[in-house]
Amino acid sequence: MNTRSQTKYNNSAKYAVEIDFDGASVAWKANKKPTGNGCYKYICSQKTKSGKQCKRECLPECNSCKTHNNSK
Repeated sequence: MNTRSQTKYNNSAKYAVEIDFDGASVAWKANKKPTGNGCYKYICSQKTKSGKQCKRECLPECNSCKTHNNSK
């Protein structure tokens, strides 16, 4: 009886996996602000009057800060 590693067909060669970890890290950090010690807080996803993204911290369980949450 052959084990999986002794068989002729190797499943790991069937699919090539290419992951861009640097790009994934940048995308993950796009809506977060570092607070130190490897921790992050979400930042407001709304746009300011000048068209830039608001950098204030979000309210709990909300995608916007206090200012933008009141303007809705």
